[in-house]
Amino acid sequence: MTFSLTKRLVAEAVGTAFLLATVVGSGIMAESLSGGNDGITLLGNTLATGAILVVLILIFAPVSGAHFNPAVTVVFMLRMEISPSHAVAYVLVQIAAGIIGVLIAHAMFDLSLIQASTKLRVGSGQWLSESVATFGLLASILGCLRWKPDAVPYAVGLFITAGYWFTASTSFANPAVTIARSLTDTFSGIQAAGVPAFIIAQLIGAVLALGLFSWLFADTLSKKSS
Repeated sequence: MTFSLTKRLVAEAVGTAFLLATVVGSGIMAESLSGGNDGITLLGNTLATGAILVVLILIFAPVSGAHFNPAVTVVFMLRMEISPSHAVAYVLVQIAAGIIGVLIAHAMFDLSLIQASTKLRVGSGQWLSESVATFGLLASILGCLRWKPDAVPYAVGLFITAGYWFTASTSFANPAVTIARSLTDTFSGIQAAGVPAFIIAQLIGAVLALGLFSWLFADTLSKKSS
């Protein structure tokens, strides 16, 4: 079944908004309940984010592909599975919806709607982490699409759950998420000064994953001479 562009964009908007409301909202809730233990806060943030990704992809993948992420959209555009004009529309909607999701999280916890993060996330380790995280995210998607498409929601949720803990950056792996998280001065925030480098690193990781897995999964035909 093919859905209209309008329906696909609405699916991307709702999914991305829910994703950011979960990322930010669970960080706020976990921080308020953890008694100052950052490890417990991160665990709460992690579990909620991984869980909601599985749910959102199961709901919206049949409609829009459940990208919720400009890096994913760019990769599918390069694979010629979405047109450039539709990809631009996806990315704009993802960014706008991510910001709306942050505002909703703030509203749910009676915080100021408009905030600017003061949490500085810079340095080579952070940037490498974002490339690794985005590479791994796209590897999860492309690998499952090649061998077991029904497993994509679970692979993505599990990879991001792991990525929160094995990367120094806590695995943003998403330009729309990065932009939106610069607008919250809560546990999950990132200072605006760190956003451009994160996004560049994420796109590098995404393109590297596309290159590797396009080669790795390429069909090879052996011809026997008669």
